[in-house]
Amino acid sequence: MSSLSISLEGRQTVPHHMAIPLWIQQAVETYGYWGVLIVVGLESMGIPLPGETTLLAASIYAGTSDRISPALVIVAAAAGAILGDNCGFAIGHFGGAPLLRRLSQVFHLDSRILEYAQVYFARHGNKTVFLGRFFSPLRATVALLAGINHMPWPTFLVWNMLGGITWATIFGSLGYFLGNNLTLLGRILQASAIAGTVVFVLVLAGIALVLRRLRKVIINRELSDTEGQDRS
Repeated sequence: MSSLSISLEGRQTVPHHMAIPLWIQQAVETYGYWGVLIVVGLESMGIPLPGETTLLAASIYAGTSDRISPALVIVAAAAGAILGDNCGFAIGHFGGAPLLRRLSQVFHLDSRILEYAQVYFARHGNKTVFLGRFFSPLRATVALLAGINHMPWPTFLVWNMLGGITWATIFGSLGYFLGNNLTLLGRILQASAIAGTVVFVLVLAGIALVLRRLRKVIINRELSDTEGQDRS
């Protein structure tokens, strides 16, 4: 049993839904801040790893022992989020679009889907990048999508940094200050997960409506161009 488990279980009953996987505990205890940075960074690049759970585990560890600093845990998580997202952005920017075009040809998808997405990110990319940091399905993919759709990198970087720092500060602080009351922390996380799911569904519905509207605009524009060429 790891010392993180001992420090938690020795003080209080750990709710079932708050159980931290052993490998995360070992990563935090063995590699400290680097473990947090690497796991969060890899998740942000697109690899499905529990970055948020790792941040919470490290911040709880900081709050229930004097072995690591909560401030440096937050810095490590924010740095991992920013670096990982920028790697994901670069992968999407330089290699994602050709792959999507090939997939659209293989699966006979509308070739204008990429154009719709590019217009969407031009208009709403900043909000999507910032809020995506707080939703698990988007946290691992939003940077890649931003790169694929050629969102301007300076704009992406600003909102990515704001999202990463805000996210790391909120969840790092929750783990640190409520690490001695896992029952309350679990309730807060459950409530935020439910609220986040509702917001995520609403955001997806909003994105679908925006893309549908953009599709109509692009189709109407193409029809107008075709009619203009026929008249000339």
